[in-house]
Amino acid sequence: MQVASYLSKRYALLLGFSGWFLLFSLLLRIVFLVWQLNDLELSIFSLIKILGIGLFFDIGVLSFLFVISTFYILLIPQKWIGSRLDKLLIYSGFSLTLFIFVFTFFAEITFWEEFKCRFNFVAVDYLIYTFEVVQNIHESYPLYVLIPSMLLITGVIFFYFWKKQFFIETFSSRISFKKRIIPFGVSIIVMSFYTLFITNSSAEWSTNRYNNEISKAGVYSFFAELRNNKLDFKTFYTSISDEEAFKIVRTNLQEENARFIANDFSIKRKITDSLDTNKKPNVVFILIESMSGSFMSEFGNQEKITPFLDSIANKSLFFKNLYATGNRTVRGMEAVTLSIPPTPGQSIVKRPNNANLYTISNVFKSKNYQCNFFYGGDGYFDNMNAFYGGNGFDIYDRGRGSILSDAIKTTRHNIEDNEVTFENAWGICDEDIYNKMIKVADEYHQKNKPFLNFIMTTSNHRPYTYPSNKIDIPSGTGRNGAVKYSDYALQQMFAKAKNKPWFKNTIFVFVADHCASSAGKDEIDVKNYQIPAIIYGQNLIQPQKVTKLCSQIDVFPTLFGQLHWSYKSNFFGTNILTNTYKERALIGTYLKLACKTNNNVEILSNQKKNANYKWNPVSNHLLLLPEKKSKLYETIAWYQTADYLYLNNKLK
Repeated sequence: MQVASYLSKRYALLLGFSGWFLLFSLLLRIVFLVWQLNDLELSIFSLIKILGIGLFFDIGVLSFLFVISTFYILLIPQKWIGSRLDKLLIYSGFSLTLFIFVFTFFAEITFWEEFKCRFNFVAVDYLIYTFEVVQNIHESYPLYVLIPSMLLITGVIFFYFWKKQFFIETFSSRISFKKRIIPFGVSIIVMSFYTLFITNSSAEWSTNRYNNEISKAGVYSFFAELRNNKLDFKTFYTSISDEEAFKIVRTNLQEENARFIANDFSIKRKITDSLDTNKKPNVVFILIESMSGSFMSEFGNQEKITPFLDSIANKSLFFKNLYATGNRTVRGMEAVTLSIPPTPGQSIVKRPNNANLYTISNVFKSKNYQCNFFYGGDGYFDNMNAFYGGNGFDIYDRGRGSILSDAIKTTRHNIEDNEVTFENAWGICDEDIYNKMIKVADEYHQKNKPFLNFIMTTSNHRPYTYPSNKIDIPSGTGRNGAVKYSDYALQQMFAKAKNKPWFKNTIFVFVADHCASSAGKDEIDVKNYQIPAIIYGQNLIQPQKVTKLCSQIDVFPTLFGQLHWSYKSNFFGTNILTNTYKERALIGTYLKLACKTNNNVEILSNQKKNANYKWNPVSNHLLLLPEKKSKLYETIAWYQTADYLYLNNKLK
């Protein structure tokens, strides 16, 4: 009893803080439960499981805090307990830790509002790109209210602990060194258990994604994603032999006009078009931020927020059944530039050893094109400059002093202040980036040099701000306004381009990078991957609405087919309009990898878990079906071969 008494006094503050943390974590979990009440699969049993698993992960968070705290208590000499140094360290350490956790609870709410999940790899990325993120938060939320609120809450909680004499008890107990060893040792054992045996996916017990996410703990999720930034496919996913995987993929890639160049583990092939006339129209490719298919009238939207895209779709090659590969910009870039399925973990755009790959620029440069990449922000963000600069593109961006690596042999051009009329956290408005693109197009037209201008837009992004008096929705009021302004900027660009001498020999391609949101109650929310893709060329492209199921990775191979180009391919995408095209869409999250064929969806998960579903396009719901070996193996093959080619430097 005496030992317990001493322990409770010296460890009073730590135990009190733990109680507060568990209580606030419970309250936050209840907030999320109420928030997503209509989307949960809720019963007494599932509620108990959500709260029970949540408590288990909250204890995991505390185990790390306990190791740090009990280590301090272990080391400080007994004669220094209650000294000025001891008080300074404990007061300041407690205050800082308390504020960090209060801040984390606030951050989790804003993160849930945006992504409908606990902290994931996106949060890890945001920690790296602090300028854009801090600016975005500043422009999106009333920090003059939030920061004082967090400080006030921290102060109130601190006062409660002081009033209840937790500090007095902590400073008054002169516990011996021997009695401090056991708490520290137990803390080490518990933390080691969580570190070695408990992964974040251990919380994924339900087929309902929201049930799983609410069961997690935000802090634990953050550090789990920080550890698992890279995933080896064969280690974490069900695999088959490489021989079988490549056999399946090569069968799917076989076309009448394609001949494989090598017989090893490769997809390299020669595409030969008998109608190749060496046509070299300019190409303006615009990857539009967060432009969900559901925003367009062509997909049933009644709000008329994309009048230009809806009008141009009827004059173009318009893909009505095309799906994004992922839920982040770098996934869209990876898909269209490399024509590759999403490998698990980080996008190749952000991974090491991603220069000198075989990309669309290789095809264009073989035809003597100039390739340019335009971004309205600082291309350091998401490693865009390094990726595009290292793969054959000249860079045009709004850099703030960051420079390209000496290893990247390309030219970088800064967008100057006098070329900017509006700018927010993510970069200049779409009108400004289009004006810059047109200016560069004029330069290369005068040089009689065909060009590929690749533009990544930024306006359709939180905080949803854009120049005033352009559209009938006020700036900063929400997603609909940002969508409508993005469409307006496209219309303005198109109107200006029509007056240029290069317009009639230019093809315009509009594709979304991903949907505005991809979160749903199922493992993968299929509907929230459907995006528009439009290829327009006056007298160059025959208008047609394509209803075949296809993917972002097919956009450029289809364009090359429309141009009747013969070229070398190391792409997983194929020409959608051939008779031999095999319909499928490859979609994924950071951990989930799926293959959609018709309304069948096979999903691969880490921990070597797999599931086969029937997708209902009306309810957007996945119904679990018995596993089909053929579907499973085909899905594995797409992702296993993509991972193999990257890891073995065969994308070069």
